Amino acid sequence: MDYETLTQTMRRLALEAGDRIMEIYEADDFDIRAKSDASPVTAADEAADALISAGLRAAFPEIALITEEQADTHDLDVRDFLIVDPLDGTKEFINRRGDFTVNIALVENGVPTRGVVYAPAKDRLFYTDASGRSVEETGAFDKQTPGATKAIQVSDPDSAALMVVASKSHRDQATDDYINRYAVKDSKSAGSSLKFCLVATGEADFYPRLGRTMEWDTAAGHAVLTGAGGRVLRLDDLEPLAYGKPGFANPFFVATAPGIDLSPV
Repeated sequence: MDYETLTQTMRRLALEAGDRIMEIYEADDFDIRAKSDASPVTAADEAADALISAGLRAAFPEIALITEEQADTHDLDVRDFLIVDPLDGTKEFINRRGDFTVNIALVENGVPTRGVVYAPAKDRLFYTDASGRSVEETGAFDKQTPGATKAIQVSDPDSAALMVVASKSHRDQATDDYINRYAVKDSKSAGSSLKFCLVATGEADFYPRLGRTMEWDTAAGHAVLTGAGGRVLRLDDLEPLAYGKPGFANPFFVATAPGIDLSPV
């Protein structure tokens, strides 16, 4: 794999998709439909999916591609693949809260190794560089020429005063019960894969998810967190979260900086 070309391509496609999403987000109104699983989908999801899928297939025709919006067509037994959530946080998008992202990742041998997370309404762009190290880019986000970047690194957590981030739309009693096992100094809520990025930058120490997610929801954020020194672990046995599972559904998990004495669920 040419990781330099991959990085440039994923970054560009995420930015282009973000522009298309924001055109629809800033419109007076947009259509909302329900998918077969009753989750919402908008024209922005579909437009971003079409743009990213076409770009990835043109650049990397030899690699399997999995996207949320084409999930019904996936019946793959693969360990290496590209995986896309063109608009993660559709509920945040619909409610105009801004916490939505474009997620593109490469999974190799069941592990997310490269990824980009772009939050167009927040002007935040995170990705793994060609070496796999995670950075946050600042500036004008030119499509062809990356701007200034800074390396990001997870926190060195204080187990007596932890900072936790949890889902904005899906926080429930089970999540609160898990969080209450720890000495938490403060907590914040965020939508979409931004939660992984807040752990990756050290703005939070850990993010527990006791609810349904799919691999396209988590792969890009997982890659960014790993490249910043963090981990994503299953909550049942605290083993690394793997990808390419049947149906692409995830178990409960925790995204975390090292050094926290975690307990399984």
